[in-house]
Amino acid sequence: MKKGYKLTLLGTGLIGNFYTMTLHNMRSREQFHTVYSANPENAAAFAKRWGIPKSTGDMAEAINDPDTDAVVIGIPNHVHKEAVLMAAKAGKAILCTKPLGRTAAEAKEMLAAAESAAVFAGYLEDLVYTPKTLKSLTAVQNGALGKVLWVRSRETHPGPHSDWFWDIEKAGGGAIIDMGCHCIEIIRNFVGKNIRPMEVMCTADTLVHPIDAEDSAIGLIRFANRAIGQFEVSWTFRGGMDLRDEVAGTEGTIWMDHFLRTGFEMFTAVGQEGYVAEKAESDTGWLFPVGDEAHELGYNHMFLDMFQAMDAGKPPMETFYDGYVVNAVMDACYRSVESKKWEPVILDDWRGDDPKAEDQSYEHLIDGKYILIKTEKMPDGKTKTILKDKDSGQITQRIE
Repeated sequence: MKKGYKLTLLGTGLIGNFYTMTLHNMRSREQFHTVYSANPENAAAFAKRWGIPKSTGDMAEAINDPDTDAVVIGIPNHVHKEAVLMAAKAGKAILCTKPLGRTAAEAKEMLAAAESAAVFAGYLEDLVYTPKTLKSLTAVQNGALGKVLWVRSRETHPGPHSDWFWDIEKAGGGAIIDMGCHCIEIIRNFVGKNIRPMEVMCTADTLVHPIDAEDSAIGLIRFANRAIGQFEVSWTFRGGMDLRDEVAGTEGTIWMDHFLRTGFEMFTAVGQEGYVAEKAESDTGWLFPVGDEAHELGYNHMFLDMFQAMDAGKPPMETFYDGYVVNAVMDACYRSVESKKWEPVILDDWRGDDPKAEDQSYEHLIDGKYILIKTEKMPDGKTKTILKDKDSGQITQRIE
């Protein structure tokens, strides 16, 4: 059995805690050997808490540690590119949190650096790895829903936990870049990542918080096969974190509620004096704890996929290229917010299928003359059939 990879962790904030909790609490073969924080005291305290041998306030020292095999990036958006370029130069495998870059141009530079250095590069998009999402994706890929026509993804909560998220220059945007990246990649997975996102219509506003970035947004993504993706993101939602996805196809529908309605509800008048769940606003009243938060948010399956792919020398389910495509879609969203029009998704490097006119015929002929539109069982037990004359276009109905 392979001994396991020794890892360098960049970042000791919420995401760094989730990553470490996932690997160390599960007694994974992969462990963090070195941890970096811009504040050396934070790095030292984090290392002591989790039993990590080395800590440092020098990012270059952490990345170039000769004892580690891979670099896990969980630092603010504006330093992702610097960390990726440095890790690629060091020849280390790279696992980077979402979003890959602040823009598609940044993401493309990071993708190019990793590919030029021929290093493993995984995009840590945890929400496509939740247990419900993975099971739903298998069902969709096995044809349970027929052709996917529409995917809706929603993530809302009261706002991020760290100061840099609220800084438009450091983050690259607001709720779209923070949470829209999750929703867009969930949508892409269900529509099919080989299907090109063509254009975007997006509206965004700053409704509550005194910041320059948007705290709310709704977007539509039109794909080459005419499927539509819809995302809703907000930092103004009260009551915790709301994560929901819906998928509609020609033959079926899937609804998923990942966080607020998981079957665990608790009322307390006095509180439990501790952490309840990510973005929970109170520890009294009705609470919605999560049994295994890291598992429900997809971290376990995400890291399992990453390390199995590293073992096999193949790409993971989520790659830097996926991160680049997501950034390109978000760039189009921000252009649409300004123009108030549909904006094209600009992809200088497209590796999926070429857009082409699909056969849009869903014709099922009745009596060789009528196109079936719909069949429905009526309250009286009879069957109503809606038909279209294929020559004249006249629509009629039969009741039998």
